[in-house]
Amino acid sequence: MTFLMAEHVSVTRGGHPILQDVCFEAGAGDFIAVIGPNGAGKSTLLSALAGLIQPSKGDVSLDGINLARIPLKALAQRRAYLPQNPICEWPLSVERLVALGLTPQLPAFGGLPDAFEPAITKALQSCDLTDRRLQPVNTLSGGELSRAMLARALVGEPEILIVDEPVTGLDPRHALDCARRLAAYAAEGKLVIASLHDLTLAARFAHRIVALKGGRVAGEGALTSGLIGQVFDVEAHIYGAGADATVAILR
Repeated sequence: MTFLMAEHVSVTRGGHPILQDVCFEAGAGDFIAVIGPNGAGKSTLLSALAGLIQPSKGDVSLDGINLARIPLKALAQRRAYLPQNPICEWPLSVERLVALGLTPQLPAFGGLPDAFEPAITKALQSCDLTDRRLQPVNTLSGGELSRAMLARALVGEPEILIVDEPVTGLDPRHALDCARRLAAYAAEGKLVIASLHDLTLAARFAHRIVALKGGRVAGEGALTSGLIGQVFDVEAHIYGAGADATVAILR
């Protein structure tokens, strides 16, 4: 069972409210896209759902257990979190960076055990990085690094994958590939939660939208032109549906 719930979550920093009374629930097989303008609280919500920050008020629970009560190692084995704009300045090989997603199982020293090779190879293939396997991470382009970080999050096949703006910096083909990979991962019975600025990708692949504005949930469910207008203060139109949907911002 995988069931993640936020109950009346509020987060305050420096006396300023970032999230206010957010309620949210998701389970195995869901692909949830969190949308909203800059400063809406998306990254803070994802951090709270990942158990990386403690809410000022309210609770986040996994299968009915408050995240604060779950041992860190046990939580790390069940969920992976990919922050926005990840960096790595060490000259690790790409395969070693990806292998860090298996940290609880890796030896402290020496090469990678042969038993980990299939999982690493699968993650590299899924993120189109096979030919970069031995390349130093600090020589990758920004988009390649983003894909390598996603491969690191995927390699352990966590039950819950939480990713913050995973398509930022990716070219159109790799952005589409990333969204497809996340949708396919959810279809395998995993829970995927991703913040997205690309509304077309959100409309095409996410099962449900959670829209934030001013730290509050402004809407939840299907992506509609009305919801886009309410959240972003723009006029928008959605052409097509499902995998053929395209979001156009008119003004």
